[in-house]
Amino acid sequence: MATELEAAFNSAEQLISDTSKLVRVVLSGRRRNMSVPFERIDIRPVSIKGAISLQISQNDGRVTTTKNLEAKDFDAQAYLEMGYANILVEHTGGALTIRITKKGEAQVHEEKGLREQNLEHDRKKSRLLDASDSFLIEVGISDSDGRVKPAKADKYLQVEEFLRLLVPTLNSAIEAKHIAKPTTEKPLVIADLGCGNAYLTFAVHQYLRSIDMPVHVIGIDIRPESLKSNTEIAKKLKIEKTIEFKAEAIEQTSIQSCDVAIALHACDTATDDAIAWAVTGGAKLLLIAPCCQHDLQTQMSNVPEPWNLLTKHGLMKERLGDLMTDALRAQILKLLGYRTEIIEFIGGEHTPRNIMIRAVKTGAEPGSKDVESYKKMLSDWQIDPALASRLNILK
Repeated sequence: MATELEAAFNSAEQLISDTSKLVRVVLSGRRRNMSVPFERIDIRPVSIKGAISLQISQNDGRVTTTKNLEAKDFDAQAYLEMGYANILVEHTGGALTIRITKKGEAQVHEEKGLREQNLEHDRKKSRLLDASDSFLIEVGISDSDGRVKPAKADKYLQVEEFLRLLVPTLNSAIEAKHIAKPTTEKPLVIADLGCGNAYLTFAVHQYLRSIDMPVHVIGIDIRPESLKSNTEIAKKLKIEKTIEFKAEAIEQTSIQSCDVAIALHACDTATDDAIAWAVTGGAKLLLIAPCCQHDLQTQMSNVPEPWNLLTKHGLMKERLGDLMTDALRAQILKLLGYRTEIIEFIGGEHTPRNIMIRAVKTGAEPGSKDVESYKKMLSDWQIDPALASRLNILK
């Protein structure tokens, strides 16, 4: 283990051991050549019978199991060394984010800012978005009394978790100078591609402004009714100077460029349209949660052996097609100089569409093996991904 990684783990362990200030710990992703027992682990301090314990929620991709350990019996180092690539430690004074690269190096980011510790047992974790925020009421997630509507609870959680991934990723990209530090004169330009009812558009705008980050957010959706209703909400909230909406197709939008491109559940090849536009427009950070991948499934007719063992079953062919689609999207981005990851952004109990492609433009040249693997995949399966056609890559 590299000294830098050891130092990062030691810093995380120190923060975790101070249960008087610990807010939560999140372990996710998998380090290269390592396996992990769960897809994601969430840890937070709780008060049980007057003593501090750590509540550990472990999600295996299907269900979440929870157990409580007394703080003195919790081995933080063992959890940190389980093989997770992404480690988040939030405390009352800020947050520590550790991302472990393929080379086993630690990329560490520290964020300052007050966070509230909540020790109530079985209480929902502290939220970035206050349910009574006026924008949540206006977009229909919360009712007039500031309570999340039961029918919108999953949408609220999706937006919340999206922000939890966006903010540390964005801060790391700014710190690494992949994205210029936003200023009032040159705010961070964020495009929400296929924004629909603009739950995410408004959430990103309001939250980033609440942490004093200058932003200009643009919501793009082909439906004129979305433009009208979203613009009216922006005016009602008196934020129309820093948020705007366009009734345009993603691939034909009049917006030329952005710093950050986001898309939550753009259906089928609309996701490819979003990625292609973002790449062409020079976006430095992409957070894309795909939906309804049908493009490759219709092309999977000449299946190489022995994969027909999977594709002869319709359900498994569909899921394999989903995985192949997103794997190839991530690989294409890598070939274009992006550092890419495919991660879970919310538990499967809230939505089956819970995969996210996270990509940061670093300009790194792809290795010959990356190119060869990509070409072989296309050749063996005789497929032509929609994103490759849109970007005219390797043709």
